[in-house]
Amino acid sequence: TSRTTSLLSQLEKINLDTVLGETDNARYVTSKILHLVQSQEKTRKEMTSKGSNGIEVILSTLEVKPFFFCDYGYITSGGRRASLLVTKGGTQILLQLLLTASKDSPPNEELMVLLHTLLAKVGPKDKKIGMKARINGALNISLNLVKQNLQNHKLILPCLQVLRVYSTNSVNAVSLGKNGVVELMFKIIGPFTKKNTSLMKVALDTLAALLKSKTNARRAVDRGYVQVLLTIYVDWHRHDSRHRYMLIRKGVLQCIKSVTNIKLGRKAFIDANGMKILYNTSQECLAVRTLDPLVNTSSLIMRKCFPKNRLPLPTIKSAFRFQLPVIPASGPVAQLYNLPPDVDDVVDESDDNDDAETESEIETENDDDKDQHFKNDDIETDINKLKPRQELGRPIEELKMYERFFPELSENFQEYNLVSKEPKPFVPDASLSGPIVVPTAGEE
Repeated sequence: TSRTTSLLSQLEKINLDTVLGETDNARYVTSKILHLVQSQEKTRKEMTSKGSNGIEVILSTLEVKPFFFCDYGYITSGGRRASLLVTKGGTQILLQLLLTASKDSPPNEELMVLLHTLLAKVGPKDKKIGMKARINGALNISLNLVKQNLQNHKLILPCLQVLRVYSTNSVNAVSLGKNGVVELMFKIIGPFTKKNTSLMKVALDTLAALLKSKTNARRAVDRGYVQVLLTIYVDWHRHDSRHRYMLIRKGVLQCIKSVTNIKLGRKAFIDANGMKILYNTSQECLAVRTLDPLVNTSSLIMRKCFPKNRLPLPTIKSAFRFQLPVIPASGPVAQLYNLPPDVDDVVDESDDNDDAETESEIETENDDDKDQHFKNDDIETDINKLKPRQELGRPIEELKMYERFFPELSENFQEYNLVSKEPKPFVPDASLSGPIVVPTAGEE
């Protein structure tokens, strides 16, 4: 009975009418709906409430008359409404509209901005959006827009937000990496600047998601981007004296953390003097409590990349030196003690079986965003192994000769008489030297 319901009914009838003359009437009705939704919160709630067919009518209009798309930017103004749009099949319709709009030459910029803005809001609510975009053929549309409009920050910002959503799918990350998305991200991120910080933050988040793929991480290492990331981090650390851009600094660390998940990345980090850089910057951040996330992330990276050694440590890397009593002239122990101080005696074989990673990523669908936490193999969790083993230095037979000096360890002085249930009288051991006085009855 409300005006909104009446307008939706008119729009639904127009959708069923194929007469071209209804175009002006459809534009009038959609503009009225848009005005009501933008000006009245009550109307927005009414359209997304249970039992309302408002979303269905709008989506059907987009399918039948996609040229009215610019009138529907309000439908994802809230998280619950975005979820409702996903359940109604809105993701597929938006991707299809994106594919259709990309065929225009040149594409409508306003339409592309609005489409990507909606997809960026809807994407996190749809776990299958990565697979849908790849099957639909819309995966590289956003990437090509960024390549062609690097100076148009208004357009590439929502495009990067969509790429960030796509990159949570491992198969999409590999596919985008083959098309040069990693190199493209390094054209956007750079040294400290107060301009376009929101674009910088989104680009770093997108790059961190892409580098979780070992294929993309190896590509970044081969092009020397580990050194570039460390240089960018130091530059932002020095200039951000008021700590206003902590999220950008953390974004750079997240990229370094992702790329050091592989052996080549850890080696490149060490070669680029990354340990010293992160250690010094972390020391300067300790006094500011709000920078604890930077210190924590830096600590994880340093711990992951620090060379591992066996115990006991025979080199100068350790503050303590445990010398073996006897070192054989030859064998693995002798080789270990003859190593130079700067040699890592634990071979890192974590990536030796990753040659077929691309094929396995393509075969395995993983549409959920799962964080890849680094497993600390140097931490022992077995309690039984942590307990020290107590081994006797001499045979038990030789120790029995001292038993008479410690009778409390083997004798039971409160041994009861089984008949009277009273303690037996104390009988001193005659072998003990020295006088022994036994108190008689009545004496204290």
